[in-house]
Amino acid sequence: MVAYTSFVSRCGAPDFGLTRLVPVYARKAMSKTATGWPSANVQREARALGDPTRYSIFDYIVHADRPVSVGELTDFAGLNHNAVRQHLGILKNAGLLIEEIERRDRPGRPRLLYRLDPEAAGSWGTSGAYAWLSRLLALAIRRKQKPREVGREEGRRIAAELVGDGDPVDLFEEEMAARGFRPERKEKGRHLEFVLERCPFAEVAEDDPVTVCQLHLGLAEGLAEGLGEFRADNLVVKNPHRAGCRLVLEREG
Repeated sequence: MVAYTSFVSRCGAPDFGLTRLVPVYARKAMSKTATGWPSANVQREARALGDPTRYSIFDYIVHADRPVSVGELTDFAGLNHNAVRQHLGILKNAGLLIEEIERRDRPGRPRLLYRLDPEAAGSWGTSGAYAWLSRLLALAIRRKQKPREVGREEGRRIAAELVGDGDPVDLFEEEMAARGFRPERKEKGRHLEFVLERCPFAEVAEDDPVTVCQLHLGLAEGLAEGLGEFRADNLVVKNPHRAGCRLVLEREG
């Protein structure tokens, strides 16, 4: 059994059997109880998506390349604002969507925006964390790179799309939340820690924490390099099903 309290940044990445592992990472465990029946969460989501209009709204949001406003959904669905808001409320309460307030750099009241809840990604025909993980591991095989190196390149690629106004650490936190890690931020002076309350790759990280966590550490390093003003120093690994991994950062200057 691999010790989950090991410091991943201190261990070298061995020659993993990535060709053998990728099919495993492509399979996400089904959300069922021990009896084989769908879990309460799945049943709640299914009820929310059982209405054809509501499902079409959900599908529109999932395939949009940005958070979507009520006004846009009103035009799409051909319904009034109140009807659309009711559908959105049911989808949000089912854990399928996240509601957020628009960031505005111009006069006017911020709008409510909706996007897929990262913890629902991978279900109901949506692309999820395991598809993303499989793609990165396939890149590692093709390029003959270690997972940490591929993760670092992916982090720099994502950072290039995120760079803008605001604190780079805030952008980093938002990206980790969007990936489904549930980050809890602790900051003291230049020292920062993110306690990750969820592992989106728990099923496979339990079997091979070194591969998955090396890739995650590389992702954090690449994001930090691309966003600037801070660096990723370490990842302290815990049992993925219990979560609580600690990502250690340091502000520069």
